[in-house]
Amino acid sequence: MSTEKTTIHRSRSGVWVILIAAIVLQAISCIQYLTSRRAIRHEAEQRAKTELRKAELEIELHTIEMETAAKGLALLAEKYVDHPDSIYTATRLAVSTLRSNTSLAVAYIPDYFPKHGRYYEICSSRLGEDSIYTRNIGSAEHDYTQMEWFENGLTIDSCWWSEPYLDDSGSQTMVVSCSCPVHNKRGEVVAVVCVDLSLDYLQDISEYLQVYPNSYYSILSSKGVEIVPAPDTIAGRKYNTFHEEIDATGWHIEIIIPEDVLFVDLNRTSLLIGILMLLGMALLIVIVWYTSRSNQRLMESTAKNQRMEGELRIASMIQTAMLPKVFPPFKDRSDLNIYGLVAPAKEVGGDLYDFYVRQEKLYFCIGDVSGKGVPAALVMAMTRSLFRNITVHEDQPAVIMRKMNRALVDQNAQNMFLTLFLGVLDCETGQLEYCNAGHNAPVIVKSEELRVKSKDAALQDVASAYRLEVVANLPLGIEPEYEFTAQTTQLQYDDILFLYTDGLTEAENSQHEQFGEERMMRDSQLGIRDYRLGSPREIVQGMKEAVEAFRGEAEQSDDLTMLAIRYQRPALIMRNDIQQIPTLAEWVEGLDIPEELNMPINLALEELVSNVMLYAYPGKSGQVLVESGRRKVEGGEKLIFTITDSGIPFDPTKKEDADITLSAEEREIGGLGIHLVRQVMDEIYYRREEERNVLTIVKNL
Repeated sequence: MSTEKTTIHRSRSGVWVILIAAIVLQAISCIQYLTSRRAIRHEAEQRAKTELRKAELEIELHTIEMETAAKGLALLAEKYVDHPDSIYTATRLAVSTLRSNTSLAVAYIPDYFPKHGRYYEICSSRLGEDSIYTRNIGSAEHDYTQMEWFENGLTIDSCWWSEPYLDDSGSQTMVVSCSCPVHNKRGEVVAVVCVDLSLDYLQDISEYLQVYPNSYYSILSSKGVEIVPAPDTIAGRKYNTFHEEIDATGWHIEIIIPEDVLFVDLNRTSLLIGILMLLGMALLIVIVWYTSRSNQRLMESTAKNQRMEGELRIASMIQTAMLPKVFPPFKDRSDLNIYGLVAPAKEVGGDLYDFYVRQEKLYFCIGDVSGKGVPAALVMAMTRSLFRNITVHEDQPAVIMRKMNRALVDQNAQNMFLTLFLGVLDCETGQLEYCNAGHNAPVIVKSEELRVKSKDAALQDVASAYRLEVVANLPLGIEPEYEFTAQTTQLQYDDILFLYTDGLTEAENSQHEQFGEERMMRDSQLGIRDYRLGSPREIVQGMKEAVEAFRGEAEQSDDLTMLAIRYQRPALIMRNDIQQIPTLAEWVEGLDIPEELNMPINLALEELVSNVMLYAYPGKSGQVLVESGRRKVEGGEKLIFTITDSGIPFDPTKKEDADITLSAEEREIGGLGIHLVRQVMDEIYYRREEERNVLTIVKNL
């Protein structure tokens, strides 16, 4: 019963919604009609004004050109006022400067040149592009002194425009004339320059004025004479008239548009509005139906989202499982210390790194797939698989990169690409061959020779960091036949190679500032000099903390991936300087031995190395070599350290242990150090070999 009431209530609510919607749509229809009518009228007015201005500008250009020609010819005529024959040349020159086919003339007052008769009017007409016809058209039959342009030209001291008239002696067409006076040297007006502007060109501007089909236009002179007559209007038909006045001539241009033509599209608009109303009603019906099922769909959508989130978590776990995640990765190697990290911006990302050792060579890569989410993760997985499969048979970075690129192009259905840096490190020689495919250049932290900052300062590593020089090359997945260029560099023991994706340098804070390469070098321990080199784990984790502190509350916008590789020295070379003893602690820490053995082994080594520095090189300089190694034996493994020097023969194992039961006053000096070593280590023995002291200590693991 409750469900039935709910259904009835929802049905009534739906009817009310549809009714109110119908009223709203009807109001919208009326508003649409009025708005459309206003917009059409406004558009017609603006369009007519625009075209009228175009026509006005075209006519004014002609009038300015005519006035300029008239004034120029008047100046020439005044220059040759007493040389009638020069007027022929002057009129020809003036007419040649005009762009339209027109005529111009210089008409003198009667009997000014008696030898040439009472009437003297020199006229030049352009008959074509290259033809100018010049002659004297003044005569009793053509008494120009009776012409309006001549009479006004004598009395007005500027340019004057005539009403339209038929020029039957010059241009032989309907014209308007611009006249300008000519003065003699005494300032008297002796002639009038007349430039005829043919009205035929008005037909050329008709295209500006036909703004609508069946619209009309007319042009009236300043006195109301029809230059272009308007057609007869139809009784009872409404018209909209738009006009513009031409300042130079005083003409009026009108555009006449029948109202039924102006609003011919309004019926179409009304029809469209009606269709929209019907569609709106149909949409409302759909909305009511959709609302009745919204709760069910919401529940289904929630369940689907939960399944998707679960699938994404599984995909993230699978993706994480594909990347190396056990650090240190090579328990049986002391020459490599590696640490990597991937922090995706979403559940799954497109960044990757990978590395493994084959035949004493470390193969490694780091990459960044364009885009994010599942598609990028699929490309990432494919790239990692290609890297592993190809490097099993190939050790040339350029060849590896070329084969990976071709495979990615062939399988790149989504047109995604990735940047990749790939390297092959020879663990025996330290030679690094690498190839870059549009990725960020790695940073090399170079560990140089040891030095003492001051007499009392502790000994520290001196390091410098700089970006590795790389050839950019194209990213993978773009050009199948692209030829990649490989490069080579040399790593020294304790050098660190730091690789990263642009999610590091392009990380943004809430002010949209980027972390940037400069801050990376400054704040991440890579650019600081005179410091003790941190382990790869410390550098990567320190970098991550620096980025997170910089980003603050801002959301992570891109995947963040970092990989640090330290090419460790298998041995430590020291001068016989007691101030170098503190470097032993860092060297021991970098050996990846069990953490609980770091301190006791370091104490034993410090004691033995101190003895060598004190007794092996009395009064002269020398070196101490400390080496480490591992040896598997039945039932376990042995950690072996060898201390070698070239000093005088000295066997510390012959020194008897100090009797620690006696008091300090009763006990002889010496013996405590070797006693400590015997307590910490499981074996200790000495040999003299080729003028060198070789002391070996062993710790069972």
